[in-house]
Amino acid sequence: MLDIFSYYFMQRAFIVGNIIAIICPLVGVFLVLKRLALIGHTLSHVALAGVALGMILGVYPVYTALLVSILAALGIEKLRKDYKDYAELSLSIILAGGLGVATILISLSNNNSGVFSYLFGSISLITRQDLFIVIPLGVLIIGTISLLYYGFFFLAFNEEDAKLAGVSVRLLNLLFMVLVSITISLSIRIIGSLLVSSLITLPVATSLQLAKSFKQTIFYSVVFSMLALNTGLVSSFYYDLAPGGTIIIVSVFYLLGVIVYKNIKKLIYQSKTSNLELEVKDN
Repeated sequence: MLDIFSYYFMQRAFIVGNIIAIICPLVGVFLVLKRLALIGHTLSHVALAGVALGMILGVYPVYTALLVSILAALGIEKLRKDYKDYAELSLSIILAGGLGVATILISLSNNNSGVFSYLFGSISLITRQDLFIVIPLGVLIIGTISLLYYGFFFLAFNEEDAKLAGVSVRLLNLLFMVLVSITISLSIRIIGSLLVSSLITLPVATSLQLAKSFKQTIFYSVVFSMLALNTGLVSSFYYDLAPGGTIIIVSVFYLLGVIVYKNIKKLIYQSKTSNLELEVKDN
């Protein structure tokens, strides 16, 4: 089992992967509660356009993916205000534009295999440069959310109440969208742009089945995300599977397992309650 860590690319994959496994559900909890979970799906496709642009320009693709996805996130926030009663339209507009640009740029790129590594994720291509990008930006995201936790907490439930409480809603919304775009751009290297939105939402969906408070939801989300990522990386290494897909399938199994566990627990409770009622009637 430990021979997996004798490979430098796997050491890098576990370091990068576990940071991503923390920041994805961390932003995901707030997105889900804001009912904006599809933002992850939208920005991940837009980031692919940034990857293709970087390959055409000869720039490290993660840099251009960061730039393009941040611009797209700011665009979504602007359109959300313009289409206040139809906020989901902002996602459709940016998604359509991003996919169109990505398709054109991929067709112009001479390195389609490189683009596909970002499309589906790759652990063998993670470099030292990825470490120098992911670690500081991951710490930045965790630190920012920790520092502005209560502001983001207000926004997640009710923006109008947040305004009344004196929270700078516009500034925090813009900042949060930037954090989401950074998270997605960092994650596509190992998870892939097609699947990264699933790592943002699935651990949160699993934790919501068990958590009894907001902080518990965050804690369980991170735990399930890290479990899925590490299990997926080990499985993909030993069985020669696509890492992104394996991680997501493991996440789905965890979700199904928790749902089954809850149902079994509910049936046992109902059975005990019924037996207790029968005993009371007999007496």
